[in-house]
Amino acid sequence: MQSKSVTDDVNVLAENLPWWKTLNRYHWFVFAVASLAWMFDCLDQQLFIIARNPAISALLPEGTSPEIMKKWGGYATAIFVAGWATGGLIFGAVGDKIGRARTLALTVLLYSICTGLSAFSRNVVDFAIYRFVTGLGVGGVFGLAVALVADGLPDRARPHALGLLQALSAVGNVTAGLIAVGVGYLETTSMQPGTAWKYLFWIGAAPAFLCVFIQIRLKEPEKWVKAREEGRRTGVRFGSYASMFGEARWRKNALLGMLLCLAGVVGLWGVGFFSPELVGDVIGKILKSQNVPAAQVPGKRLMWTGINMIMQNIGAFLGMLTFTKLAHHYGRKPIFAIGYVCAFISTVAVFKFLNQPWHIFVLIPIMGFCQLGLFAGFAIYLPELFPTRLRSTGTSFCYNVGRFIAASGPFTLGLLQAHLAAGAITADAKLEAFRNACCWVSLVFFVGLIALPFLPETKGQPLPEDSADAR
Repeated sequence: MQSKSVTDDVNVLAENLPWWKTLNRYHWFVFAVASLAWMFDCLDQQLFIIARNPAISALLPEGTSPEIMKKWGGYATAIFVAGWATGGLIFGAVGDKIGRARTLALTVLLYSICTGLSAFSRNVVDFAIYRFVTGLGVGGVFGLAVALVADGLPDRARPHALGLLQALSAVGNVTAGLIAVGVGYLETTSMQPGTAWKYLFWIGAAPAFLCVFIQIRLKEPEKWVKAREEGRRTGVRFGSYASMFGEARWRKNALLGMLLCLAGVVGLWGVGFFSPELVGDVIGKILKSQNVPAAQVPGKRLMWTGINMIMQNIGAFLGMLTFTKLAHHYGRKPIFAIGYVCAFISTVAVFKFLNQPWHIFVLIPIMGFCQLGLFAGFAIYLPELFPTRLRSTGTSFCYNVGRFIAASGPFTLGLLQAHLAAGAITADAKLEAFRNACCWVSLVFFVGLIALPFLPETKGQPLPEDSADAR
């Protein structure tokens, strides 16, 4: 009895410890590698968003109208996001089959090299090709990093660590903004005008070095190794979409989880990440009224685009930490419901009312807080819907299939803008049409509310047991 009492006391003490004190040195190494892979992934995403318009402007013939440039910017974004979705589906399943660690190394190497190659583009066609292949690598990272942490860390630490992993992505985004501010400043002083976008892509190639550390020290999670050995004996399929959709429980979670993510992904990539275009137009108008020399305008616009990115992701970092804390206390589903409503309201506020530089420091962080806070929920919730043999597959499916629809977002936004701008002649009228189009597309956030009632609440529940659920 005394021994049992001591054991109980030890368990109670362990339960009262902060989650980070339950991790050993190797747990921290796993978390660090997964977080860095995802952080650099997000850095590359944001560098593309920042460099998108300058690159398109440099690669199209001189004298191309702003409307055509925006259209090609939409095409480049759509192609990149389509590659992202494709890579997510491919590498998510590969990660379940051959291991998360080695597949993660491959995806990081792929997106790093092709980001660097984007700087050598000669025209918009090869630029689009590089962006698609970059997207393949970018798309694979999230599901692999999340599955690696979910399987490699203690259950008690898992949701906290996953929320922090997603929050740290904002550090990559803010770093991209700081890089843009620095490169933009150099373009106004010592750099040849119109070449800054090349430097942004070259900087984005740096994460390739992370692959070395992944391959040298990172091991496959013990949970996955044991499950894989058991699967070979029993014939259970790993990384199989046929298996996932062939079983009612996993099929339901996959389809509803996909709708949940679709709302956030389309809202962010179809609307939220077009805030640089809005800021660029607003700042460009102000610079013109101030008679700023034309040679300095691109660099100054790039600087303000970087500031916009920093503000958006400072809000995102705080939003993801807040979502993680609230989801831990109140459950995943109610916080998702509040999050989608707030994301819609904050997005409309930005695209309807932002027209002064100081608005960037107020409205943009609020939108980042609400929109990207949802993504901490995806990192926490998606691994809780699938067993070990399908964890990377299911997470990647939910998170990335919505990107095929998000890829149509720029086209939808462009068509809606063109419809609303029909007959518009002045730049102000065209900007107003862009604002209204973004407000309409932001209604997609409500799709997430439709999926929530049919999904399980996983707060306080263990991850699905492979051995029991896979048979």
